[in-house]
Amino acid sequence: MNFEPLYEDNHLIALNKKPSEIVQGDKTGDIPLSEHLKGYLKEKYHKPGEVFLGVIHRLDRPVSGVVIFARTSKALTRMNDLFRKNQVSKVYWAIIQKRPPHEEEMLEHFLRKDEKKNKSFAYTKLVKDSQLARMRYRLLASSDNYHLLEVELYTGRHHQIRCQLATIGCPVKGDLKYGYSRSNPDGSISLHARKISFVHPVKNEEIIITAPPPEDKLWRALTAGLT
Repeated sequence: MNFEPLYEDNHLIALNKKPSEIVQGDKTGDIPLSEHLKGYLKEKYHKPGEVFLGVIHRLDRPVSGVVIFARTSKALTRMNDLFRKNQVSKVYWAIIQKRPPHEEEMLEHFLRKDEKKNKSFAYTKLVKDSQLARMRYRLLASSDNYHLLEVELYTGRHHQIRCQLATIGCPVKGDLKYGYSRSNPDGSISLHARKISFVHPVKNEEIIITAPPPEDKLWRALTAGLT
């Protein structure tokens, strides 16, 4: 597997995950991105023995974009703390078919995860085992049939963007689980972790990591001219 890190130093490494990849091992038994990355680091730096690599956060398998790993235990502990305190800014791009009700809107729901279905459900008020989910979307571009949204997450709930967009009648393109009419040919959903920014846990400087969207005609058309 070829790696072209979006960011790399002695403490952290960030990649642009493809939709088919899993960040960490799961019940499929497929080799996760974390194991491939360990091999890359071992070879690049001629490291003897086991390579340390900490999984800080995850992206759903059909989602693409920025994912960050820790190369030291110190960085892992401190990054986990930043995520827990909501001190990491996360921006996503999503392609939808139905135009959203507003050009920009803050969405607030209470999400409850159904473990058996591996799916979240949204409510307008607090229900048992639910958690507050907050995000803001903004319409960036439109074509004849599709619209591109920029989404900023303020909480990190299970399937949050997928669930909240579906709740307002705008499921992510290709997301059958949340009500889109058909799948994407490659099994992906059109949701991309575009940008992550935070204060470096060791260097104490602002880090902004941006991932280019997938290379396909629709993504190129909708993101043309955007930076």
